[in-house]
Amino acid sequence: MGRYVIRRLLQMIPVFFGATLLIFLMVNVMGDPVAGLCGDRECDPATAARLRAEFGLDQPVWQQYATYMGNVFSGDFGTAFNGQRVTELMAGAFPVTIRLTLVAIVFEIVIGISLGVLTGLRRGRPVDTGVLLMTLVVISIPTFVTGLLLQLLLGVKWGLVKPAVSSAATVDELLVPGLVLASVSLAYVTRLTRTSVAENSRADYVRTAVAKGLPRRRVVSRHLLRNSLIPVVTFIGTDVGALMGGAIVTERIFNIHGVGYQLYQGILRQSSQTVVGFVTVLVLVFLLANLLVDILYAVLDPRIRYA
Repeated sequence: MGRYVIRRLLQMIPVFFGATLLIFLMVNVMGDPVAGLCGDRECDPATAARLRAEFGLDQPVWQQYATYMGNVFSGDFGTAFNGQRVTELMAGAFPVTIRLTLVAIVFEIVIGISLGVLTGLRRGRPVDTGVLLMTLVVISIPTFVTGLLLQLLLGVKWGLVKPAVSSAATVDELLVPGLVLASVSLAYVTRLTRTSVAENSRADYVRTAVAKGLPRRRVVSRHLLRNSLIPVVTFIGTDVGALMGGAIVTERIFNIHGVGYQLYQGILRQSSQTVVGFVTVLVLVFLLANLLVDILYAVLDPRIRYA
């Protein structure tokens, strides 16, 4: 296992550089970052030249990327166009989004897997049909509609929660935004778990365990569920980074100043340093989440061994 982890970490190096290079090129080549600093009016040539020299935009693209990566490894993600350090923006945004993502993941695991096991064991019955229809409705409704609807009902009309999240962004305030963020993924987890459980329930090892007289609860938890969770773990592992980077809509609805909010502001103001810095960290999150998923495979299925 140790050699496998080391090998995977080494494989991450070219992936990390390739992904960050692609992001850097897309952000810095496909637009003029200086144009967003002068508002609606066009910058005069002298001001534009000074700004490009100040932010290193007058250098060749490859040199800009080399300078940026060198600074990243020293812990410096640059300065946003408003003069604030990108690391300061990260220090305020990432803890909030991490809490929001953890709440969403808990909803996916608890509700999604529970409903998936329930419907997988009762395939074809009314409860199975009802849950499938419910998940199809959730998948069909855009996230911003779900968020605005829950905000209106729970926050404005019924007063059960605050319509907007405070700057502290405590866990109890993030329950409704976390549910909104996890809604579509939760539906996919439910359907994926249901399919996997229904398929594995007809496998020979499950029939053998039942024939030996093992209690149904033990058959489900020790034999059926562990093998059925492998594709679910894969989905949830890759969904961690997607939830963190894709929370723009949810954070805008509930006024959460997290990663999605900062990315939105960076794109709106054409602040390339902010966008590239945040996405660079999200690339690392994706890579580490995938490594964790591969390690969990061996925990769930003893037949999987890494040399």
